[in-house]
Amino acid sequence: MIVFLAAFLFFNNISFAAPILKLNSHGHDVIVLQQNLMRLKYSVSKVSGNYDKETQDAVKAFQKDNRLSVTGIVNRETWWAIKGGRPTISTSSTSSQTAKPTNSPIWDNISSVPYGRTFLDKKEVSSIISTAKNYMGVPYVFGGASPEEGFDCSGFLEYVFARNGIEIPRTADEQYKLGKLVRQSQLVAGDLVFFTTYEPGASHCGIYLGNDKFIHASSSRGIRVDDLNDSYWASRYYGGKHIVK
Repeated sequence: MIVFLAAFLFFNNISFAAPILKLNSHGHDVIVLQQNLMRLKYSVSKVSGNYDKETQDAVKAFQKDNRLSVTGIVNRETWWAIKGGRPTISTSSTSSQTAKPTNSPIWDNISSVPYGRTFLDKKEVSSIISTAKNYMGVPYVFGGASPEEGFDCSGFLEYVFARNGIEIPRTADEQYKLGKLVRQSQLVAGDLVFFTTYEPGASHCGIYLGNDKFIHASSSRGIRVDDLNDSYWASRYYGGKHIVK
């Protein structure tokens, strides 16, 4: 029993503290990181989308100024501090509670989910889909994670699940680690779908609605429903992750 509990806490701490960005990372989220570092007046000469030594040094400076662990690696705690005050996850084995910011009531009573396993109860699927559809038409905004500022694809998913008391990772590549990989024909409503768009791998995501439809943040039209069989999405389909248990 003691061994099992120790293993459980060990793997929980890994998932809570999983790095988001580090040296030599690249893509959309690095761009968002660099934009925010520039906004905060840290020394980043250009927004390149490449996590280079200059970006790493700026992250270290930010971490030092904000009394975070100075690693140069952007984990969840650093990411949300840079983004402007989202909750942090404790990596202590004595606590896995999410902090409750006073200006973000949706983060009350929120729980993190495990990687590689189903976690969404079937009875919660209708609420997830209903919440997602409530934001139809909200515009796409690079790095956006709320209806007030707009959404990007992974920010939309994160927000929808948070509205239902579930914390999932912020970025598409981390979200792809959730659930179990299944064939498209095995997807059920509430599962997640991923696409390769601006960079190799899982770089775009949405929530599967059933009947080959999915809802997502389209870069051209904001929150909308599309068809997996559409030639654009079919040619870029990366995989479906079964998260409904």
